Amino acid sequence: MRFLRRNSTTDTEDPTIEGAEVIDAADKAFTPGKGRATPKRREAEAKRRGPVAPPPRSTREAIKRNKEIRKANPTTKEDRRSAAKERRDRMMAGDDKYLLPRDRGPVKAYVRDVVDSRRNLLGLFMPLAILVFVALLVPYPKVQQYATLLCTAMLLLMLVEGIMSGRRITKMTREKFPKETIAGRSIGFYSFIRASQIRKLRVPKPRVGPGDAI
Repeated sequence: MRFLRRNSTTDTEDPTIEGAEVIDAADKAFTPGKGRATPKRREAEAKRRGPVAPPPRSTREAIKRNKEIRKANPTTKEDRRSAAKERRDRMMAGDDKYLLPRDRGPVKAYVRDVVDSRRNLLGLFMPLAILVFVALLVPYPKVQQYATLLCTAMLLLMLVEGIMSGRRITKMTREKFPKETIAGRSIGFYSFIRASQIRKLRVPKPRVGPGDAI
C-alpha cells in the first residue's frame, strides 16, 4: 500500500535547509566587532566627570579659582577655622590620626615621654643660638671672643649629651618593645631633635613633667 511507504523526498535531507540551519547558528554565535577599543575605567570616569581644568597660569588666577571653589562649598570661614583649630588641638594632644608620620606610633610616644621626663642641656640650644647672634652685634671684640668660647664649649657638651642620651633611649626602647624593629640612628636622632626644642614649643605637648617616672 502506498501510504505505508515513506516518501522518498523525506528520506533525503535537503542540503540547502541544513546549510541554512548552520548559517543561522553561526550568525547567532558571531558577535560583530564594535570598530573601536573598549575604553579604560579611568577614561570612562574622566569622561563622566567632564574635562579637567588646566592648572592656573598665575597667582591671581589661582586665587580666583579658590574663591569659586569656596563659593561652591557651603562651608564658612568660621567652620574652616574651627576645623583647623580642632585638628591642631588633637595634634598637640598626641592623637595619632592627626600627627605627622614621623611622630606616629607607640614607640615614638614612648621616646617623647622619656625625653620629656628629663632636663637636658640640649634644651638650651635655641637660647644659645640667640646668644651667639646678639654677641655678634656687640662692638666689643672681647665680648665676642668670650661668647664664642662659651658657645663652642656648650655645643660640645650638648653633642656628647645627645649621643649618650640617644644610646640610652634606644636601649630602653628596645627593652620596652622587644617585638618591634628599632633603628638606633632613627630613635637617637628623633630624641636629639625632641630634646633640642624648647619645652613649651614641643609638638605634641609633653604628657609628663620633669622627674616623672616612665
